[in-house]
Amino acid sequence: MNEKTERFDVMIGGGGTAGLALACALADALGPGARIAVADPGPLGPGQGATDARAFALAAGSKRMLAALGAWPDIAEHAQPVTAVDITDSGLDDAIRPVLVSYDNTVDGGEPATWIIEHARLREALLEAAARRSPITLLGGERAAQFAVDAHGVDVGLAAGAATRTVRATLLVAADGRGSQLREAAGIQVVRWRYPQAGIVTTVRHSEPHRGRAVQHFLPSGPFAILPLTGNRSCITWTEEAETARRILALDDAGFRAEVEKRFDYRLGSVELAGPRASWPLDMHLARALVRPRFALVSDAAHGVHPIAGQGLNLGFRDVAALAEVVADAARLGLDIGSADVLERYERWRRLDSALSAATFDALNRLFSNDFPLLRAVRDFGLGLVERLPALKRAFVAEAAGLTGEVPRLLRGEPA
Repeated sequence: MNEKTERFDVMIGGGGTAGLALACALADALGPGARIAVADPGPLGPGQGATDARAFALAAGSKRMLAALGAWPDIAEHAQPVTAVDITDSGLDDAIRPVLVSYDNTVDGGEPATWIIEHARLREALLEAAARRSPITLLGGERAAQFAVDAHGVDVGLAAGAATRTVRATLLVAADGRGSQLREAAGIQVVRWRYPQAGIVTTVRHSEPHRGRAVQHFLPSGPFAILPLTGNRSCITWTEEAETARRILALDDAGFRAEVEKRFDYRLGSVELAGPRASWPLDMHLARALVRPRFALVSDAAHGVHPIAGQGLNLGFRDVAALAEVVADAARLGLDIGSADVLERYERWRRLDSALSAATFDALNRLFSNDFPLLRAVRDFGLGLVERLPALKRAFVAEAAGLTGEVPRLLRGEPA
């Protein structure tokens, strides 16, 4: 190998929220002498965060990790705590949508279990946090798509347009999304199926205050979630039959607003559009393996779940926290951070949670995205039972907050 080849301890392919959070976590854990690189085909300078119509439900555990990484102060004023959640199950044209389940959305000590944050705000804060750390090199405009492994490291091919170069790392991490080229290059197969649904997202402003209350309307075509944002706004995360979604998206603003109002919560008054609309096809996928020699998958490169519970981002941050912890533990013991033993610990930690989450969210979508009378009776009975069992509601809130099971140190707010 050329002696001038640039060398890193960890190369991260993908500069989204998961890749940037992992870079920050590893830079802190491995110390100022570490060399961490993040490569992404898009720009990676502060102030260049991508515009995105989506907002994310950030679990308490994820919020603690962002605080530990020093990113939370840049996010806090833009994050809306969710104080309570209401769940309904009704037909689209029903005049009344009774609330079947309502619960306080806090964990022990009154900490909000969930915060709603716009994607652009979150990514910008993580870009700023990464830029502040001297061990991190941000390689904007370069895509990591090919690599070759040997006993001592991994050579990663970076492409910037027609130009290519090779860098050397001890560990390569794929954080390059659902269509991960690095996952494909590693030969890791996925289990995948597509839903006959599309996701629609937009932001609205309403005349009445939301008071931090989120609403999940289960409609026959799929869930319609109203997620409170700062400034008396809400993000609409909407699952619709694919053909209907195409028709709705083709409407002008007045027609699109009318479709939103038809599904919206009457308690929030009149509605006006306050952001762009976006849509994407919905699918579920699980990688058959999370690791290969000197290679690991995180976040959407490892798993993609139905957005019904808004947990995709938090699953990715659980991957980040777990991988950062196993790498940090290995480094403190003087072990090879890219060794099979280190990566197998990460895979054991994250594989079951990923599979169970994907299966659970898939089952919930199939149960609620229909109008069969018998199924509706069964699910409404189940929701009524949940409403009468406060301990069960508290358990659901703690699970959604990311505070159950074997919780990585970062998700407890501690350094990795």
